[in-house]
Amino acid sequence: MRAFIVLVSLMTCSLCQEPPRIRVDVNLVNVAFTARDTQGALAAGLTQDDLEVFEDAILQKISFFARSANVPLTLGLIVDASGSQEHFVKAHRSHLEAFLHEVLGPQDRAFLVCFGNHLRLVSDLSPSIALLMDGLERFDHGDRRFPELGPIEDRELGTAFYDALYYAVTEKLQKAEGGRRALIVFSDGEDNSSAHHMMDAIEAAQLADTRIFCLRYTERKHGRLTARNKYGMRVMERVPRETGGADFDAEQGDIRAEFHEIGVELRASYELAYISTNPVRDGTFRKVVIRPKRPGLTVRSKTGYFAR
Repeated sequence: MRAFIVLVSLMTCSLCQEPPRIRVDVNLVNVAFTARDTQGALAAGLTQDDLEVFEDAILQKISFFARSANVPLTLGLIVDASGSQEHFVKAHRSHLEAFLHEVLGPQDRAFLVCFGNHLRLVSDLSPSIALLMDGLERFDHGDRRFPELGPIEDRELGTAFYDALYYAVTEKLQKAEGGRRALIVFSDGEDNSSAHHMMDAIEAAQLADTRIFCLRYTERKHGRLTARNKYGMRVMERVPRETGGADFDAEQGDIRAEFHEIGVELRASYELAYISTNPVRDGTFRKVVIRPKRPGLTVRSKTGYFAR
């Protein structure tokens, strides 16, 4: 949710009287979403008349609607560099580079964060794919001379998954002006050293209208899943579901196809906005549902937002 305050001063003549002022406080809620038909194909050609949007089961009036394939994209790549994950991205570096060439245009920017118990901003926002890949190469070869993202924390254990998501959104994406925002996360979803928890990361992403896409690789011990593995899998499913993204099992699927699917979704999204009928900012969660009027369509978007 974004609040906009407009202040209009009306000038009077040479008389030194206080000019009248008009103050407008608008609760504008922005929602990015995708729609698919019964065959799973992305739906094209929708208009706002094809949809209804509800907040806490109350119908809202759509103020803005667009499908914008050429909207500038701000993309964060979040790479888990802890012991169980360090070889995964190395094995798929060429697929990642091909994806970036496919999805990033001249007006787009991306950044790269590699994390274990430190959050390293390996490449800051840039349109240059070469800079991103060079930073990843340096990190893979042991270079740790990168700035830290967020405050410097004394973490004894090795994986600050939630902090990586939280600070990627609050320090980078929330400050990006306009356009579409997304994170692509490479991890197993396991965390043992974050100062923040999962709901902090989800709330931050919902507030910044950021969709999170997760590519999960789970390292099994003796071929079996541990309770910790299973918890991480549920995390990697829930975070995208709450933010309107998608999760992929990198062990089971074709990672090139999964990268392509993410790229298509990023370019085929719709955006709508509405002025909430509930102006009270009490910190409660507001459930948002987009309901298609066309039969056979399903919509994926964030599940709501906290009214801060």
